[in-house]
Amino acid sequence: MKGGTQLLLLAALVLQSRCQQKPKVTLSPTLTEIFSGDTFYLSCGGSASESRVTWYINDAVQMQTNNTWKITVADPGHSGSYQCEINGQKSDIFTIDVHGYVPSASLIIKTGQPVMKFGGAVILELDNEDGLTGWNCWVYRGAETKKIMLKLEADSVSLDFQPRKLTVSETIFWCTDGQQQQRRSNQITVRTSDNPISLEMYPLPALVGESLTLRCLVWGTDQISQTVFYKDGVMFQQSASPTYKIPNVTESAKGRYKCMSIFNYKGRTDGPPYSVVSDDQDVLVQVPIMKAFLSANVGISCSCPLCPSVSSYNWYYKSDDDQPLTQMDSVQGFMMPKASGTYACRAVWRTGRSFLSSSFVYHPPIKTIFLVLVFLLLILGLAAVAMAFYMRRRKRAATVPIYEDVAQMSRDKGNNEYEMLSGARREGEYDILHPEAPGKQKREGEYEALKKEEMEDGVYHTVQMEAASGGEGGWLQDNPIDSRPELDCEGVCQSLSDFLAEENCSVIDKLSGHSTEYSTMSNMKPL
Repeated sequence: MKGGTQLLLLAALVLQSRCQQKPKVTLSPTLTEIFSGDTFYLSCGGSASESRVTWYINDAVQMQTNNTWKITVADPGHSGSYQCEINGQKSDIFTIDVHGYVPSASLIIKTGQPVMKFGGAVILELDNEDGLTGWNCWVYRGAETKKIMLKLEADSVSLDFQPRKLTVSETIFWCTDGQQQQRRSNQITVRTSDNPISLEMYPLPALVGESLTLRCLVWGTDQISQTVFYKDGVMFQQSASPTYKIPNVTESAKGRYKCMSIFNYKGRTDGPPYSVVSDDQDVLVQVPIMKAFLSANVGISCSCPLCPSVSSYNWYYKSDDDQPLTQMDSVQGFMMPKASGTYACRAVWRTGRSFLSSSFVYHPPIKTIFLVLVFLLLILGLAAVAMAFYMRRRKRAATVPIYEDVAQMSRDKGNNEYEMLSGARREGEYDILHPEAPGKQKREGEYEALKKEEMEDGVYHTVQMEAASGGEGGWLQDNPIDSRPELDCEGVCQSLSDFLAEENCSVIDKLSGHSTEYSTMSNMKPL
């Protein structure tokens, strides 16, 4: 009986000690240095899972109340003194210092996607321009951190490796330079899903001011007929394209995204197409603090005002929009590009790198001048064609009088001077064929109007001219039309022209007022 009582007292003391145990803040995965963009977990140790936890940063109470606090995208704003409190017991201060730049080495997914099938695997690529001697990689899965041994060659600066299969919902990879871990790479987070469709994006956090492309990926087929994108449960795009591009990322782009696709598999002919919704994915947005700036003048320059003064510069280039940027050999802050394409830069030093600058698209000056000249010549050619068409239309539309007044030589003035015909005519210069006016005397050699008495049945007879030798009818009357010789029109016209030139006569082209048009010539002698 006495022994049982002692055991009960011992159990009570152990329970009391546990309840009065001081909580402790721990960091997972264990990181010696924390850089912008890192993901880590803070846990309040020594507390039961059902206990309510109060978190403090710099003695300020936070909204977080869970035992584990996940920081998805670290930035300098997360720096500070952390404490947690359980049942009135407050932990010691745990200090976190987040750098405003990224690590010196680069880790990327070479084969695979940020969301993989459960049991799948990815191939990662590690790059460090100072060499990889002594480097190791690490994996954090299921609250455990394990080392990945690398098979390195001498003087290698780049290495591809494949970790084990993905068996948990989230796996974090990163690499360090050995036991001291003074230098390391960025993190890569890979998630798993059993869903045949997944929402894919760039594995690192999206940067404010840059572009971001979301893609709805269906495993095993590309026959996608329709895709719908959702943000925080609200549809914002429906189209035949399986991609959605945010051209200029802002902090408001942060949220939980998913997609729904209507698709089919090749060779499947029976039944309706499939319609599947992906799992939710967090779009993480980061504001770059230490960012390089690229400027273009004669050449292109790279600068980083917030970076250490001992920094050098790495340049990156791609010739096509569909290609990734590749590092160039230049390490100077200024370079003269030789080929057209997209350029970017960043500052680098022993323990870190700045964020990548905004991209700059370069075109050689000669090519640019040539394109400008071609454009100007094209504009000038179009202007010339338009002007010619306008002048032609204007020329056609111009009104040109068919008849003009013909000047008549003045008999009084002489010296070959002419005067315009006017309404008042001079005596004997020209007459209209009509019955003789009263008081007018006929002059010798002038024409004589036909008289009505000489008409038979209202028909005028042929005007008769005096015969060359004594006959009444003359040559015209004695020779019918059918028996007359062919008239030499050209010779007659030429003779008439010569005659008019010699006599300096005027011709009145048209006189109206009669149903039949007549023309008279003044000062014309009978032929």
